[in-house]
Amino acid sequence: MRAIEITQPGGPEVLQICERPVPSFKAGEVLIKVQAAGINRPDVFQRTGNYSPPPGASDLPGLEIAGEIVDGDFSATSFKKGDLVCALVQGGGYAEYCSAPAAQCLPLPTGWSAVEAASLPETFFTVWSNVFDRAKLVGGETLLVQGGSSGIGAAAIQIATALGHRVFATAGSDDKCRACEALGAERGINYRTEDFAAVIKTATDGKGVNVILDMVAGDYVPREISCLADDGRLVFIATLGGSSASIDFRQVLMRRLTITGSTLRPRPIAFKAAIAAQLQERVWPLLAAKKIKPVIFKTFPLEQAAQAHTLMESSSHIGKIMLTT
Repeated sequence: MRAIEITQPGGPEVLQICERPVPSFKAGEVLIKVQAAGINRPDVFQRTGNYSPPPGASDLPGLEIAGEIVDGDFSATSFKKGDLVCALVQGGGYAEYCSAPAAQCLPLPTGWSAVEAASLPETFFTVWSNVFDRAKLVGGETLLVQGGSSGIGAAAIQIATALGHRVFATAGSDDKCRACEALGAERGINYRTEDFAAVIKTATDGKGVNVILDMVAGDYVPREISCLADDGRLVFIATLGGSSASIDFRQVLMRRLTITGSTLRPRPIAFKAAIAAQLQERVWPLLAAKKIKPVIFKTFPLEQAAQAHTLMESSSHIGKIMLTT
């Protein structure tokens, strides 16, 4: 099969097309003929040598795919040969075939293409496990999404809005802020020209937001703590702005704040299976009803993975960057 391998740590040019054996499948796994794969920040970190695959995972990049099941162990799943699915994988997505745990597969949402479906797993699993499972956004609570125009940001805005929450989002340009608002955010905040903490305080009558989803960290953290509501939760999924910060722990104590975070890739199959079940129950009906829409910025053929990574690193995109086989 054709695949994209990382020839050595470095820039996008180290992504090269190659020939690899079709992967085998283990107990509980299915083999998928990949039609589309998503590009994500962890792929970039892996390419630069800063995010090694977990033990036993493919060395090929790619964490989310969609395509047709062509073989597998069907003893403990309702899936069968010929089913069209999207799947969260630990690696190997930049290829014509990829194995995946059946428990991490979901059926293509009704009316969605493979490219659209492949844009879902990494972002939707991440958003659900952090915003709704870990940070427990419930009822009429409010959410601030840092990086609202990213793939994860777009997913968080849409899911939370569709479930009835007020959502605010930051982005790096006025155009990106308007895009966030078109997805359902009540207010897009240009972090280059506005103080997001001040805007949040004004918009919430001084109460602050209940949950913040943050992929920035660094010097954002003190301002995030200042605009959390009492009993608020701050959840980290990346540290693009730096991995350390100065925190006033008196605020944490006095206002009962929770600071947490997680990474998805190394978590066990059972954890991801539970998230998949929640997504199929709570979110897949919203996708079928078109209350959540795919946000695809650009699609590249597999052999142009380097160009796709160059676009990802430019941060000029809104939504997802995809590969097709």
